[in-house]
Amino acid sequence: MNTPFYRKPFQNRYCYNVVLLLIAVNCAIHFVLKLAAPLFPRLSFYLSLNPICFIHYHMLWQPFTYMFIHADFLHLFFNMLALFFFGVNVEKRLGSKEFILLYFLCGVFSGLVSLCIYFVTGAYYAVLLGASGAIYAVLLAFAVIFPTAKIYVWYILPVPAPLLIFIYALFELWGIIAGSSGVSHLTHLAGFIGAWLYFVIRMGISPIRVWKNNYR
Repeated sequence: MNTPFYRKPFQNRYCYNVVLLLIAVNCAIHFVLKLAAPLFPRLSFYLSLNPICFIHYHMLWQPFTYMFIHADFLHLFFNMLALFFFGVNVEKRLGSKEFILLYFLCGVFSGLVSLCIYFVTGAYYAVLLGASGAIYAVLLAFAVIFPTAKIYVWYILPVPAPLLIFIYALFELWGIIAGSSGVSHLTHLAGFIGAWLYFVIRMGISPIRVWKNNYR
């Protein structure tokens, strides 16, 4: 039986440190944009994701570029910290090329889902920026690949990775229902969904089955 084209594995698995490269690129873009802001004050906006810009002005690059734009240093710092802690191990296990595919597919997916919801709900002036959607996808990937791993919340409380995913998902759902501002809970949840679909479609792996098998 032939393997479907969308499940064919990459030949070279772990080639280079994609996670470290992503962190470096994100940091470089952030500081370049800060330096360029006096001359090009709307450049960050054009690279972020906005329904009007994407649909009416055909800025089709935005579902990709928004992942590299961050509101401030703390936004960048915590996103990159999470990417480092979870991404390095995920990349080593999946391979560099597979990690790149997971990261960018889920990041674009999260952006497009958010864009559709913004458009349908009339949030035409919403601006989405940051790598959080892709990073949440990496977090779910970590929980699937390392189902017995424990993550120390506040460096004190050990929480199994799958349980942490469940808690985060509930938190993001509550954030959507409560309508809390300033954080795109929708994009975070879309990152989880994107990674879930990635494992089912691309890898042929059911996250639920993995977690059940490891916690019987």
